[in-house]
Parts: sequence; C-alpha cells; structure tokens
Amino acid sequence: MANVITIEVPDIGDFQDVEVIEVLVQPGEAIEAEASLITLESDKASMEIPAPQAGTIGELLVKVGDRVSQGSPIATLQPADAPAPAGTDAAPAPSARESAPAKSDNGPAASTRAGAPSSAGTADLQADVVVLGSGPGGYTAAFRAADLGLKTVLVERYAALGGVCLNVGCIPSKALLHVAEVIDETGSMAEHGVSFTPPQIDVDKLRGFKEKVIGQLTGGLAGLARQRKVTVVQGTGTFASPKQLTVESADGKQTIAFRNAIIAAGSQASRIPGLPYDDPRVLDSTSALELQDIPGRMLVIGGGIIGLEMATVYEALGSRITVVELMDGLMPGTDRDLVKVLQKRITARYENIYVKTGVTGVSAQSDGMRVKFKGDKAPAEDVFDRVLVSVGRSPNGKRINAEAAGVKVDERGFIAVDRQQRTNVEHIFAIGDIVGQPMLAHKATHEGKVAAEVCAGHKSSFDARTIPSVAYTNPEVAWMGLTETEAKAQGVKYEKGVFPWAASGRALSMGRSDGLTKLLFDPDSKRLLGAGIVGLHAGELIAETVVAIEMGADAEDIGLSIHPHPTLSETVNFAAEVAEGTVTDLYAPKR
Repeated sequence: MANVITIEVPDIGDFQDVEVIEVLVQPGEAIEAEASLITLESDKASMEIPAPQAGTIGELLVKVGDRVSQGSPIATLQPADAPAPAGTDAAPAPSARESAPAKSDNGPAASTRAGAPSSAGTADLQADVVVLGSGPGGYTAAFRAADLGLKTVLVERYAALGGVCLNVGCIPSKALLHVAEVIDETGSMAEHGVSFTPPQIDVDKLRGFKEKVIGQLTGGLAGLARQRKVTVVQGTGTFASPKQLTVESADGKQTIAFRNAIIAAGSQASRIPGLPYDDPRVLDSTSALELQDIPGRMLVIGGGIIGLEMATVYEALGSRITVVELMDGLMPGTDRDLVKVLQKRITARYENIYVKTGVTGVSAQSDGMRVKFKGDKAPAEDVFDRVLVSVGRSPNGKRINAEAAGVKVDERGFIAVDRQQRTNVEHIFAIGDIVGQPMLAHKATHEGKVAAEVCAGHKSSFDARTIPSVAYTNPEVAWMGLTETEAKAQGVKYEKGVFPWAASGRALSMGRSDGLTKLLFDPDSKRLLGAGIVGLHAGELIAETVVAIEMGADAEDIGLSIHPHPTLSETVNFAAEVAEGTVTDLYAPKR
C-alpha cells in the first residue's frame, strides 16, 4: 500500500470545525483530478473540496456530520499512475445512466458521479448536471436533479430565478389581469343595482403590487435552491465544448464542467423588421408589463393570446384599444365558436379590431406613433400613444453557442429532442420553448422532470396525452386534446356535446352567461377526445377534462360523476350528458 496517499482538507481560509454536509464519492470509485470529494458548510458559505490528483478512492475517513479543519484526513487515494494493490478492483464506478443513485447518509440518494469528465479541462465549477435557464422548466429540472442526489448547477441570466415566466411573463401578467378582472366586475354590477365610484388608478402602487408578487415567488425559488444545495450562477451561459459551459456576468467569466446538461433557455419576443424599437413608445410583452403609464390610445399588433391578454389589462385600466391581426380571425388555430364569444365581448369595448390586416410601417412623430395599415376595413393610417408588438415568440437556440457542444439547432432556433428530452448529443437534454410548440410553462415543467430523472438513470419519458392551453382574457378561453378545427381538417369522426352557459344557474347568478363548454367524443368508444371552454375561469375548469383524457374517461364516466351544484364545473358534466342524450337542464330532441 505504499502507493496510497491520504487526502487532507487543504487551506480553506479562516474556517475551523466546518461540518461535512455531503460525501460525494465512494470507496473503489475512479475519479479525475479536481473532482469534488466532500461538501463543507459553515455559517457563511458552502464549499467543495477537490481531489488533488486522479486515482481510485480507497477508504473514506469522514462521514456526513463530521467536523473538519485544515489538515483533517478525508480519504485515501491510489493515484492513477500507480499499480492497483492486489485483490482490489480499480474499475470506474458506474455512471448515473448505468445504475440508479446509491443511498447515502445525507438524503434519499447520493450521486454516482465519478468526478469531472476527462475532456472538461480546467473549470471553476464541476457538476453532474448543469441547467441553462431557470424558468419553470429549468428550476424544476434543477430541483428534481438535486432531489435525486445529483450535484446541480443552475445558470440564470436574470438577477432572480424564475426566467421570463416569473419575472417578465406569466406571473406579472396574471397579477395585472386579476386587477383588470376586479375593475370589470365592479363596473358591471351597476346594471344589477350596485354602483361603485370609478376606479382611481395609482400606477406606482399597482406596479408595486405586481413586483411584490414577483418577489415572493422568486424569493421562494431562491430558498428552495438553497435547501437543495443547488449552486446558482447568475450570468449569460453559452457552450464552450460538449462538456463545458461558460457563464459571463458583470463580475467576470466562469467555466462549468458537467456530465449532463439540460438546456432550458426559453424564447424571446419576435420582432417585425423595420419598426422603431429604439423609441420607448414601441413595446413588447416585457416592456408592456413594466406599466410605465396608461396610454390614451394603444395599438396591439397581433391578435394572439399574449396580445389579447395585454389588451385586456390596458383596456380595464382605461386605454382605448385597437387590435390588428394578419390572419382572418383572432387567436388563429383556436375553434371559432370559442373565439366568437370572446370577440363579441371585446368588440363592444375596443375602439377597433382589424383582421386580415397588416402593418406596413410605423414612424415616430411628436404627436404619437403613426401607423400605416393594409387591409380591407382598416384606415390607411392612424396615430397611437403606444404600439405593442405581439407577434409570437422565437426560441433561443441560436443564442447559446450550441454548435460548440455539437447540438443541432434548426434554422428557426429550435432543438429537436426524443421522448427522454435528449438532443442529438447523448448527455445533453433540452426542454421548454426551445424544443417546440406549444410554448407553455406547464409543458416545460413536466419535460424538466423527465430530463432530470433520465440524468439520474431513471427510465422516464415524456408521454402526456394532451397539453392544455389557456388565454387569460375576459372571458378566458381554454382547450385541450383534439380541437374541432383539427378534427375537421384531419377527417377524424367525432360526436359533440355543447352546453351553453345561458342554461347554467351559476353563470347566470354571476351575470356572465356568455360562455360555453364543448366536449368531443369518439363515436365508437365514447372516449373523450378533446374539450374547449370559454367563460369565466375556463382555465381552472379545463383541468378536469385533462385528467379525463389521461384516464381514458368516456361520456358516461363524466356524466355520472356528481358535480357540486351550482358551479361552473357542472357545465362539463352537462356537456357530457348532452353527448349522451341524458341531459335534463336543456331540451335536446331525440336523435
């Protein structure tokens, strides 16, 4: 055993009796130089102790809970260039993909890492898994990987975790949409005999409410990352090689060596070429959510979900809204009977809605933004105080130097993956917006769990039967599964059950009978194929139908499930009864 050396705690600064919170290697495990051996935590920081050279771990001399100082022995090591002692097996320990994580004294699973990859070179950090992007998919992937015992690094370009969704997307928009709903609801009560004074909008306080919501959620994520000992690196990450990521920030540059990577870099707002984006009166979804003021007249270019949600907010706050959409209807791709309910309501509230109309130019003038149109019913030009450009989102695949890692990115910026979220490079995964439609946070979170579990050696795959979509407009529009538009285009036979909310006691009592619930069933098996709902809280109601389609429910299953009365959820029950011919809350002639 003359070739065996003892690894000791090196100079760790002004720290004494520091607790060992994680043991990262096992006896018999082959490691590379600089591979992390143990993690220490003081009241000021956590730190990892690296191996001084490559070799095979012999005996572990510490365990979780021990306290160590400079010079304390950690483990014995047989150097890589020394012969193996007789009777020992110096073969490398299996990777996480080859076997499930092993049990440890520090939680349910310990990493089966074998140090940094030999191709990694010098790095500031070592990781089993590095996650690029901390949106809903990214932080879910990082937290799941950490829960499975993998040493995880999470890279985020924003100062706070949460990515676009929590910081400048889903969450702040929903906070403002809630305010819009309250304003609308109180205003509508006048016709029922209850009048309120017109709302006084304090933009600064309203912005503060939105920021408080964001802060609570992002602060909660930071706490969850600390609890799981996920290392968070703030900065812009790009690939330097198939095994390394470079992160640049105002404080400099860091290099992260990894065994597996999960790309969760998301998307950005698309732009129309030629518009004066340097003028602050031209907004995208991010700047619109900053809520700098309430413009008198606002043009929304793009009649999709994001544009219509922002229109809902600003109209409620007092702006006069015009929407222009290039296609022949709002929310292209959504069933027309659902959109019709929304369009009828907003047509009475907005200044103008132009479909089959394009914007041919925008120029900055002293009196506003002068916009030129091309369309049958639109004027040649008009002037607006603000112009919101909302024409979709583009994936960030071409912004992360993926080619340095060998990852294929298509011409639009998307990255193709298999059902385990693997890219064409076996140890690199991708999730969320960057892998394709639908670009939805709830899809990304499920993909993130799959990617993390596969990194940990689990047999996991993404096999959702459907992914629900919701427009948080007023009224909300939600759908899942096969749409009626798709069924007609694909020649799929279906039976339909539609329940109008004018026959719903709950909807009538809320003064909002303008909705409808629609279910599509297979004519032979009677199993649910798809659903569409428009009305108040449609986004909440659609979840029941998602469960139904995942469970293989048929019309009878839904119709015989007792729903509370009076509720909007009953409309799902009644729509199934319509399809079955058993409904009593409507008169349905015998077929």
